[in-house]
Amino acid sequence: MDEPSMPTPPAPSPGPPAPPIPLTELLASKELGLRRIAGPAEAELLWVHTSEMADPYPYLLGGELLLSAGVLLTDPDRYVARLVEAGAAALGFGVRPVYEAVPEALVEACDRYGLPLLEVPPETPFTTIARAVWRLMAQARHRELRRVTRAQQALATAAARPDPVPAVLHQLATQLSGRAVLLTARGEEVHAAGRRPHPEAAAALARLARVVARERPGSPASATDTHGDTHLAAYALGGGEGLVLSLATRHREPGDHTVAGIAVVLLSLLAAPHQGADAADRSAALVRLLLGATPAEVAPLLGPDGPWTVIHARRSDGTTPDALTAGALGASLGSALVDAGREDDETVRVLLPATTREALPQGDGGEAPPHPGDGEEPGEPEEPRQPPRPPTVPPHPGWTLGVSTPTPLSALTTADTRAARALAHAEATRTPLKVDAPVTGLAALIPPDQAAAHARTLLAPLTPPLADTLRCWLSLHGSWDRTAVALSVHRNTVRQRIGRCAELLDVDLNDMDVRTELWFALRRE
Repeated sequence: MDEPSMPTPPAPSPGPPAPPIPLTELLASKELGLRRIAGPAEAELLWVHTSEMADPYPYLLGGELLLSAGVLLTDPDRYVARLVEAGAAALGFGVRPVYEAVPEALVEACDRYGLPLLEVPPETPFTTIARAVWRLMAQARHRELRRVTRAQQALATAAARPDPVPAVLHQLATQLSGRAVLLTARGEEVHAAGRRPHPEAAAALARLARVVARERPGSPASATDTHGDTHLAAYALGGGEGLVLSLATRHREPGDHTVAGIAVVLLSLLAAPHQGADAADRSAALVRLLLGATPAEVAPLLGPDGPWTVIHARRSDGTTPDALTAGALGASLGSALVDAGREDDETVRVLLPATTREALPQGDGGEAPPHPGDGEEPGEPEEPRQPPRPPTVPPHPGWTLGVSTPTPLSALTTADTRAARALAHAEATRTPLKVDAPVTGLAALIPPDQAAAHARTLLAPLTPPLADTLRCWLSLHGSWDRTAVALSVHRNTVRQRIGRCAELLDVDLNDMDVRTELWFALRRE
């Protein structure tokens, strides 16, 4: 005779709607009178289920606290083995009316199989235990939501800092009490925060990151693993050119995955701040420049017609910005045209196109205003469309900015020089923002070509370094110290250069009229 087939294991559950409850919390409820008499002290409860079946295996999902009075208990060893096989978290055995005490064979079996066994006193109904578990789950869920909300606020605040990517990683590592690393698809570390894991765990984390790096179709969006007592997780960043957020934590708490998901969204936006811009037009502009087109020919692909502004920026704390931090600055300024700087230069340069004024008001319901002849009195002149306007650049915390005067494409080189001078002036005066002032007032009444010719003649004896030093010294009202800071030279060097300028020009630089004329010439050089 064939032996009866064993029931198939239950299908995996999608998971409980609330975090698991530690068994110790339930045992701490004195009003229940529960007492652990066998098995380990640590367990996590996902559900509560009551059954008097001889074999409840087919009806268990895993993680249950199973409550029973042992009505059909005949073989304690097999009964406990089947509960462990089904994934039950603990067994609560009610004494009376069936048993006056917990059977010793059941106690031994639970110790043997490692299943926590609780003695339920006669005065405690099973429904009271179930109600207590659901109450503890609700409290745990509330704690989890509060923790996730606080983490979300902290991460959002970090994303608004001048160095958003390192700040978000630092906050994430703090929230999870672990290590947060931003890696490239090749496993290169871009930024990291938190305590370093063991080298073997770090290597396992790098391997896990390569699993989700989107270098091939079908790569998963996330992956998890464990290495010893270290929990590992990796998340692919959307639109981040293969960037991966990797996490290593010693403990895994409810809500960790949600907190990590928030960080993934923020880092995806920060790592690819220009996804909303027209990347195809920028690529086309680059190709045309490489093939010989002039800046004026490719400018329409990069922004609206109108003046352009050049911005030079350096970190206020003197640190060197990386490409992600520079890109975040460009995004906050509203431009995708960012030069993150070179190894020998910490300056970030941003090219800011003119902004378009608000569109003309629409009619009710979003319809366009009527044209003459469509019920409108003829002869009324149509309001001209406003031209693009230069952008207004506000100070950015954590950055020192030098901003050029809005200029046409043909003068971008000059605007770049003026932005550099404005940045040097801002650093020397310790102000967060310096805007290069346009030529106005009486000076604007002189034709530019005549002014430039006069400047070339007057300043002809000076070499470019001497002219730059004189210009900076005059702009800072003759301050030796601030000029030295702006030019990154010793104050005695400034004195020597200014003295040399006075000799070559044969003028007295203490004379205000002389200073005024030289400043006029230097502004038009």
